[in-house]
Amino acid sequence: MNLDNSKFDFLVDSHCHLNTIQKFGLDLECVIKEANNTNVRVINNVCSKLSEFNDILEISNKYKNVYCSVGLHPLELKEEKLPTVEEIIKFTKYKKVVGIGETGLDYHYASETRKQQIQNFETHIEAARKTNLPLIIHSRNADNDMIDILKSEMKNKEFSFVLHCFCSGEELAKTGLDLGGYISLSGIVTFGKSVELRKIIKQVSLDRILLETDSPYLAPEPKRGKTNQPVYVEYIAKYLGDFLNIPFKVVQQQTTKNVFTLFNKMGKNYEN
Repeated sequence: MNLDNSKFDFLVDSHCHLNTIQKFGLDLECVIKEANNTNVRVINNVCSKLSEFNDILEISNKYKNVYCSVGLHPLELKEEKLPTVEEIIKFTKYKKVVGIGETGLDYHYASETRKQQIQNFETHIEAARKTNLPLIIHSRNADNDMIDILKSEMKNKEFSFVLHCFCSGEELAKTGLDLGGYISLSGIVTFGKSVELRKIIKQVSLDRILLETDSPYLAPEPKRGKTNQPVYVEYIAKYLGDFLNIPFKVVQQQTTKNVFTLFNKMGKNYEN
């Protein structure tokens, strides 16, 4: 696929949970149609539980430019057993599966499962290496361990990744970028209290930023409090452009190009 910026005059929601949006009472057909009508042409439907993968894949297969990932979220370890590398890899044979995750560390809600979380995370890293698919990383209140794992694992063998819904500290941002990763911004960047996050983002090159809704959660201003959905990624793009004093079109083109660069399987299968 030609990665010239002029080819990317549309937005991508690089991380959302369409199967969960349905549980919040929204009609999925309408959600995707509204997104497409607002120039959000591509949606990445991210997996949190392997037990829900078939539902996620079914949604992705139903809609032309909806893609998906496969993985086990750290907060789901209480309900699901640790997968093996092989168990994760077997799901990546499908055309619409373009990433590994989301996975990572969450010590805010489940610090008691640190050992299992780290094991699960390392398993997903190896699956990402073996499939050459990017890793979608969740990290909350775990900056030190996340930095240590990323550094040590990258020394073993490289892998591509994105720090999704980034709201961590400056050191993790710097480490992730230094290791070749991307940072994905959600509606959190628009919140009034996100002063420290905006200070960090001001130092990040636009060619390393992705946009996401993480819907149905974290609706951006001015939709905060509503059920989030992919169409709202436009508000994040507009906010970022205003904050960085960059034209909306430039934000749109570059962040979309970044998605296709990182999720290169998506880029190969994208249909205009």
